[in-house]
Amino acid sequence: MVRSVDRIVKKISIVVPAYNEEKLISLSLRSIRDACAALARLGWETEIVVCDNNSTDRTAELALAEGAVVVFEPVNQISRARNKGGFAATGDWLVFVDADSYPSRELFADVAAHIQTGKYAGGGATVALDCGNGMAVWFVKGWNCLSRLRKWAAGSFIFCEAEVFRQMGGFSLELFVAEEIDFSKRLKKWARTHQKKVVILHRHPLKTSARKMVLYSSWEHFRFLARSVLCFGRTFKDRSACTPWYDGRR
Repeated sequence: MVRSVDRIVKKISIVVPAYNEEKLISLSLRSIRDACAALARLGWETEIVVCDNNSTDRTAELALAEGAVVVFEPVNQISRARNKGGFAATGDWLVFVDADSYPSRELFADVAAHIQTGKYAGGGATVALDCGNGMAVWFVKGWNCLSRLRKWAAGSFIFCEAEVFRQMGGFSLELFVAEEIDFSKRLKKWARTHQKKVVILHRHPLKTSARKMVLYSSWEHFRFLARSVLCFGRTFKDRSACTPWYDGRR
């Protein structure tokens, strides 16, 4: 029997997957900690759980210095890192934030307001780049429209009731990228079955790094997208094909 997830919220866990993020993780964690003030006003406890995904730099050390709980995942895969952090977390709700992203108090307050209604299983947020050229800006605008239309959460910001996350088994271990879209689809299915909703928040977009747009050429991005389309998404299951996420360029 599936247990009811309608219960009093006491604690929120922010889960941060991190691989070689020493350049940005301190700033990201400080932003998260500041945003948690919106949750503290409600009397909710918070914790920040960083999953060090086999980093070779000072990621774990810096996360500990910022007061985060640090867990370790030896297999370098985004899904595994999110799952290790999510299953180690002790909160009633989970908020997944990437280590190069900077949520605001307003965004966390919006998340809390939707949680309090009891109507939602989870969701995500639209995103805004911290910098970027015209092509990057238009790409993000297109993604935000698709995200809101299809209720697909961007991987940089996903929130979900912890019990729902566990019932769903977390993120797919078959996928090295696009695991957030697969998760969103399964979350929508769970929500429909249990008379809940999924929402993509848009009033306070998540500020996130544009570094992939800077570190990788337009040709590299186009080649990956073209190969993904021609191979019907099989590249998503091939780590070696997902270089912008796994080649370590930072």
